[in-house]
Amino acid sequence: MTLKQIIEDTDTRAGRAFDLTIQALIVLSLISFTIETLPNLSLTAKYWLFLVEMITIAIFTIEYGCRILVADSRLKYIFSFYGLVDLTAILPFYIPAYISPRIDLRAVRILRFFRLFRIFKLLRYMKAMQRFKDAFLDIKEELLLYLMATGLMLFLSSVGIYFFEREAQPEAFGSIFHCMWWAMVTLTTVGYGDAIPITVGGRIFTIIVLLLGISVIAVPSGLLAAALTKTRDK
Repeated sequence: MTLKQIIEDTDTRAGRAFDLTIQALIVLSLISFTIETLPNLSLTAKYWLFLVEMITIAIFTIEYGCRILVADSRLKYIFSFYGLVDLTAILPFYIPAYISPRIDLRAVRILRFFRLFRIFKLLRYMKAMQRFKDAFLDIKEELLLYLMATGLMLFLSSVGIYFFEREAQPEAFGSIFHCMWWAMVTLTTVGYGDAIPITVGGRIFTIIVLLLGISVIAVPSGLLAAALTKTRDK
């Protein structure tokens, strides 16, 4: 059995074992990253978390190198979605090690945030994600039309509330740009309450926008559910 079969073929026992091992390490690294954010960790806990980080990074680095080695087109893999995700998962660990000590490394710590990209590595090993991909491809034109209609609805909602509320509340609805925040939270039925219409016309208009907002959530959910059902039945 070749290295390529172990890494890319999930039908064999070795291939499944490799996939399960990588999945477990991804979950372990995410748990470790989450625990690191807890305040007042003991030195012992920090040591073990750092050890976990070192081990997982070492294995992910070896995995990344092996995938480049066995890829049919190495450049294609490196610049593919999964190739970039694999690189992003390990790169922030190595970059600070080569920065000059004279530079304040606190600014570099933001790179550690990119470790969250490791969660996307799980997508490689989930067959169900292929169904989502196929479903999105089946309804991409409908989704595009939906996004255009939602953008138009957002703009018209902003314009409408602007004309109703601009004189009564110039600080909250002083321009259409100010009103876009209200339109966004109202259309999505979140309603933070930081900008509330007080005129009769504004309140009636808000009711209409809220009713339209139900479709903003329902339409893409229905489209995706139907597409997933169709993909699963194929």
